Amino acid sequence: MTEYDLSRCNILLVEDNIYVRNTLEDLLRHFQFGRISTADNGEDVIDYLKSMNMAQNPGPDIILSDLVMTPINGLLLLRWARSAKESPNRMVPFIMLSGAADREYVNSARDLGVTEFLAKPFSATSVYERVLEVIDYPRQFVTTQKYFGPDRRRKSEGPTGEERREKRDEDVTVVYSVDKVVKATKPTDVWYWRLPNALQEKASSGMTGANVKGSMPTDLLEQAEEQLERAALDFTTWALEYLAKLADLCTEALMEPGRRVRHFSEIHTLALELRGQGGTFGYPLISRIGKMLFDLTAEGCREDDNAVEIVKCHIDAMRAILREKIAGDGGEVGQAVLKGLQQSIGKFQVVE
Repeated sequence: MTEYDLSRCNILLVEDNIYVRNTLEDLLRHFQFGRISTADNGEDVIDYLKSMNMAQNPGPDIILSDLVMTPINGLLLLRWARSAKESPNRMVPFIMLSGAADREYVNSARDLGVTEFLAKPFSATSVYERVLEVIDYPRQFVTTQKYFGPDRRRKSEGPTGEERREKRDEDVTVVYSVDKVVKATKPTDVWYWRLPNALQEKASSGMTGANVKGSMPTDLLEQAEEQLERAALDFTTWALEYLAKLADLCTEALMEPGRRVRHFSEIHTLALELRGQGGTFGYPLISRIGKMLFDLTAEGCREDDNAVEIVKCHIDAMRAILREKIAGDGGEVGQAVLKGLQQSIGKFQVVE
């Protein structure tokens, strides 16, 4: 096992929540990345990469991007990175980060060519594991008429040993380097790109190959986890600000009964943030209740007065958790809060 030296590697971090962005940037500094560039949405990243002088700056070795952002989200950024001629490296490892690691989002990211998916809440270990994954196990890239990105089939064989790929090597064009291209035996519209592992070469001082694998730097991870614990001290302030925004949206919604689509859409987005961050900073019950609220306010949800009151019930429960500093699963106190929330919701379940 090799302890990689990431000081030779550059990473681009894209996250619209400044609190989370700063926390992740601190983690990456503990991992000793040589250069960490940051942006708060996909639009800024595209402008930055378009204006890059490739002779002076070859671009990021890894992109770590949040999914839900405006005006250009992580999925649109990924599409641009994989398809635009201006993209400095269409094969750059792309790690998607989201509090909504649901099948729909994961499938969309996969179909656009994501390399890895990192779910919120995250830990220092889970972030480093994804970094190791893109270094140690780079998947060949595939070009077809409908797709360009890492091979979506991680294994070449199915459960019974049959070949899962639609094409055999002799039926596709395989690119190993600029100087080594193996043409198919007949015309083909499928290409496999099996290029040298430049990222591993950077991180390991020139060593590459299937036998070279990175180890988890225990000391660095302990320091990074301690940094997360310190960041958790500020989480309450940040979370209470979000809960205040939710409460304001509820007040506005009650005053505008016929125009609530915007309000519930914003509530849905804020719930996603709370769902993603709570567990990272020691409040998994915030993540749990945030997910409940996220699911309740999805597109097509109820928007009557009772629905607004149900949102307020979630807000009250999360405020109680922060006020009482109910960390972890909360034990009996945490279960009492959840039970009280369910009882409160029950009072407003009848559709008006």
